[in-house]
Amino acid sequence: MKNYRFLLITMFGLLYLSSIHAQDKVALLDDMIRQGIQDWHIPGMTAVVVQEGEVVFSKVYGVKNIESQKVVNRETLFNMGSTTKAVVCMALGKLVDQQKLKWDDKVRSHLPEFRLSDPYITEEARVQDLLTHNLGIAPADLLWVIDSVSTEQTVARFALSEKSYPLRGGFAYNNMMYAVAGEVIEAVSGMHWTKFVEEHIFKPLEMERTVARVSDIFSSGNYVTPYQYDTAEGLYPAPFNRSDQIGAAGMIWTCTADMEHYLQMLSRGGVYKGKRLLSPETFSYLFEPHAFVGATNFYPTQELTKPDWMTYGLGWFQHNYRGHKLDFHTGSIAGLAAIAGIIHDTRTAVYVLANRDHAELRHAILYKAMDLWAFNDPERPWHREIFELYEKSRERQETALKKFNESQIPGTSTSLPLPAFRGRYTHPMLGEAKVNVSESVLEINFNGFVNFHTEHWHYNSFISDKDNKLQSRLLFTFEIGADGTVSKLGAFGEYFKKVSE
Repeated sequence: MKNYRFLLITMFGLLYLSSIHAQDKVALLDDMIRQGIQDWHIPGMTAVVVQEGEVVFSKVYGVKNIESQKVVNRETLFNMGSTTKAVVCMALGKLVDQQKLKWDDKVRSHLPEFRLSDPYITEEARVQDLLTHNLGIAPADLLWVIDSVSTEQTVARFALSEKSYPLRGGFAYNNMMYAVAGEVIEAVSGMHWTKFVEEHIFKPLEMERTVARVSDIFSSGNYVTPYQYDTAEGLYPAPFNRSDQIGAAGMIWTCTADMEHYLQMLSRGGVYKGKRLLSPETFSYLFEPHAFVGATNFYPTQELTKPDWMTYGLGWFQHNYRGHKLDFHTGSIAGLAAIAGIIHDTRTAVYVLANRDHAELRHAILYKAMDLWAFNDPERPWHREIFELYEKSRERQETALKKFNESQIPGTSTSLPLPAFRGRYTHPMLGEAKVNVSESVLEINFNGFVNFHTEHWHYNSFISDKDNKLQSRLLFTFEIGADGTVSKLGAFGEYFKKVSE
């Protein structure tokens, strides 16, 4: 009888604790986010958690713009970054359901003009290979970072990117292949990929504010300003990234209200308000593991989650977490950050958007939300652990920067007078650089798109200030040829050949 009474007391106690956790989940996550916003210096943020189709947490924080102090609301647009990739994969899945496309179709069967540096990979590349980062061709983000031409031209130039490993024999994150995937959508459907996702994803999910072109946010209004943070300078605005030519890799902008609908669909297996967006087979296929991911290509958070395996689906990183598969992906565009995640077994989905570059509080929110709603566990201090993890990374970066600054050799001069460095330099894939002399410094402009104001560093090297579109101090080094004249410009790990004065 005593044992029976003890068992009843224990059961009621557990039920009571469960009830307390259920009531406090929102407060626990909200408190952590508010503390995290202060520690990470985040101007504005939004976080949504949906479980079994029901919105269990949805809050907005802070301001869209520090100067105006206008607050974030449910309709404020944030950039999705690379979480865009999942939407593009769903769009292709829609074409699969319409029987207009197969995942293993050869890319050239839909894009005859598709070319890569390796003839075998060119011919054998399948549509699915565009989405799994294991095609075997080196990434080439500089194509859109230092230039702004059409998607067609950008993809054509990518044909010069070198093979880095055998087809499906490795993993190298490659934004350019998603730009190609966007071209496949247009070739198959007859609609630009942005129009296709608007018609077949945004409209069915009632995502009324979401736009697929960054250029559209300015006419839509109510959008955040991107911000960077530096321990010395604090928060400062970042230029808007307008790289719509690779938009399928990360240029969709969305808001809290629309993300609720998107997560409701995800947590219900592809169903929204009783209507199916994708067939069960296609929806499931998106989240199957399609490529292995090594530790060097995964997130630093693996140090905390200690996964046994890491894979990539179609637009989703994956690893085991507390005995379940977690599908997730971050998005990072200058001054903006995002993360999306779902554990299908528990029908729990999370989305976080922020207007501060690499605001890694996003990881803490993802795992904390999963612990609270998927596993009813409030104990782990995710914000503290994530903050300490990335603080170590920041300290390593500062040490590396200090070491770099100390590497400068004082008292040196250039081999030739500054006018000798003036001229036009070209790269077969990355376009051209023009170097001009302005007083005692060099102005280096790439493709009429990115300009760097530089000063002498040492010998034939020059360093830029941070007042450029990349907001980075970058080193440029010139080489002198056998004839005693300037022959090359070294920039971004590549060489631009001098072709004229």
